[in-house]
Parts: sequence; structure tokens; C-alpha cells
Amino acid sequence: MKWKIFKRLFLLLVLLFLYLPIVLLAVYSFTSSTQIGAIRGFSLNNYVTLFTTPELTNMIAGTISLALISALIATVLGTIGAIGAFYSKNNVSAFISTLNQVPVINADVVTGFSICVLLVVALGISKDSYIPLLAGHVTLCAPFVFLSVMPRIKQMDSSIYEAALDLGATPVKALFEVLIPQIVPGIISGFSLAVTLSLDDYFIAMYTKPATFDTISTYVVNATKGAQTTIKTALWALSTVIFLIVVLVVVISNLRVTLAEGGNKNGNKNKKKKVLRKEGGRHAD
Repeated sequence: MKWKIFKRLFLLLVLLFLYLPIVLLAVYSFTSSTQIGAIRGFSLNNYVTLFTTPELTNMIAGTISLALISALIATVLGTIGAIGAFYSKNNVSAFISTLNQVPVINADVVTGFSICVLLVVALGISKDSYIPLLAGHVTLCAPFVFLSVMPRIKQMDSSIYEAALDLGATPVKALFEVLIPQIVPGIISGFSLAVTLSLDDYFIAMYTKPATFDTISTYVVNATKGAQTTIKTALWALSTVIFLIVVLVVVISNLRVTLAEGGNKNGNKNKKKKVLRKEGGRHAD
């Protein structure tokens, strides 16, 4: 009994530690308070400022565009890498998987600084071209896409691709019509993770972004050091909006999985009933 109470208390403390700061920030985003500690009444001024200030809207639009473009490129590269590693020889596959783990474990600050040195200093590519920034985010995200897609590939029958080729399909047709549909869930998961990583990145963006461009992470860090109170409090609203979007996406994803599992169970039950009916009919005959 005591152990159950302890487990529940521990779980409650963990949940409070994770979500209480976010809830407090959300509460203050709906007030006219200029700092945490004193609630001065209900207000939507922070949200009005968030969605009507060109500086903030341009920053959000730029961050989302960067995240989607870099995630798309990283998804293509990560998926190709996973497929290539899976159908390679054991030694080559192990070598590719090992190389893929290096940028995953490596610190973001090292990755960002290395890309800056290579592209900006050594090759002379201007930061204003956005190429170093995009390359940095693709480098950050692609290995995680690889890790998301590879387990899905390992779950499928490895002979499907060869069977399609034996039946006359071209390699490209077998890839897009036979292999890719089998690993779509892994690709979607990898793309979602890549978008999240790009939105959350700070160090790589700091080393590779143009001087006139800011992501959400770099803007928040710089804004908290400034003296513009209205911008600071508008960021409370931005944090709340991001959190609500994340919660909504998680809920929808879980509902889809639950409904899919329920449909599969019902389908299996119906199949069993049909089999039992057929067996019953045979015995009756």
C-alpha cells in the first residue's frame, strides 16, 4: 500500500515538474502582467502583439519555412540512406549505421561551428544565401530520419523488392510502388521529428544564419536580453500556442492509432466469425 502511494506521489511530482512551468506561462500569457509574480488581470494583448507585429510574424513564418524545407530534404536523404544501408552488405550496412550515429551523438555547437568553418570560411559561401543555414539543419535532421525509417524497413519482408523486379518492374517502379508504401509510417515519423528538431535548434542557427534572419530559438534568446517588455510577454503567448499545437498533434495521432487498432481488431473478429461459419457449414453438410 505504501509503495503504491509512493509511486503515485512520484508520478505526480514528475508531471508537476514537467507541466507546471508551461501551465504557469500559459496563465500569464492571458494577463496584462509584465513579469512573472504578479497577475494584473485578464488580457489578450500578448496574442494581439504576437499576431500583429511584423517582426514576430516574419520570424515565425521564416522559422516554419526553414523547418519544412530542411525536414523535406532531410527526409529524402535519410530515407535513401536507410534503404541503401538495408540492402547493402552486412559490413557496409554496419559502417553506414555507425557513421550515422556520429552526428546524432555529436554536440550541436560542434556541428554548427564545423559547418560554418567549411562552408563560410573555407568555401566562401555567404550566410546571406541561406545555404549554410539550410545545410546545417539538414545535417542535424537527416540522421534522425535514418533512425526512424530503418526499423520500419527491417520489419518488412526484404524479398518484396526483389520479387517486384523478378515480376518485371523497373527498379524505380519497384521502389516507389512496392517499397516506399511499406515504410510510409517511418517516413512520416522521421519527417515530424525533423521538423521538431529544426524548430528547436539554436546553436547551428547561431553559427550559420544571416545577420538579418532569426529563428524562434535565436529570437527568444536575444529578446530576453533586451528591454522591450511587450515583445517579451508576447513570447509567453508564442510558447503557449506552440504547446497547444503539440498537444493537439499528439492527441490526434493517438486517436488515429487507437481507431486503426480498433478497426484491425474488428476486422480480425469478423474474419474469425466468417471462418467459424464456414467450418460450421462444412460440419453440417
